[in-house]
Amino acid sequence: MDSQIVRKHSFSLVELVIVVIIIGIIAAIAVPRISRGAKGAGDASLRGSLRSMRDAIDRYAAEHGGDFPAQDKSAVTLVAQLTARTNVLGEVGTVAGEHIYGPYLRGMPAVSVPPNTGASGIKFKEDGNVAMGGGDADNGWMYNFKTGHIYANSDQSDEAGAPYKGY
Repeated sequence: MDSQIVRKHSFSLVELVIVVIIIGIIAAIAVPRISRGAKGAGDASLRGSLRSMRDAIDRYAAEHGGDFPAQDKSAVTLVAQLTARTNVLGEVGTVAGEHIYGPYLRGMPAVSVPPNTGASGIKFKEDGNVAMGGGDADNGWMYNFKTGHIYANSDQSDEAGAPYKGY
């Protein structure tokens, strides 16, 4: 029997380097596009959450003589008044025929933009820059109980340069 020479095919170092360079070029093009898409999704989610919460606050005020929820400056009260049934005075309860308003929301949505992404806590603001309440780490939302205005607790901006607080 003649000995047969078995040739194994493999890639040369040059071929591997070329493949790595091509993959790097593709990644350099794709990664920024993917990250922009995620940021745009967060912006759209924030707009939707704000629309829902502002509608809920406006409906609450319309049914409660123009009073906005959480006049006691309590985040717990705000969430309860928007997610449970209330009477004409804004008291939360389940008495048939008395607690006839609401619920306006199923739950408080979380903020979808940095720096407090995922936080659903609420920090109260009375006027201008005078803040009331605790720290900012868990507070995704800022709420003015006098005007009913709610916005994202973020000092950052979207891709167009619009500040999230201005949404």
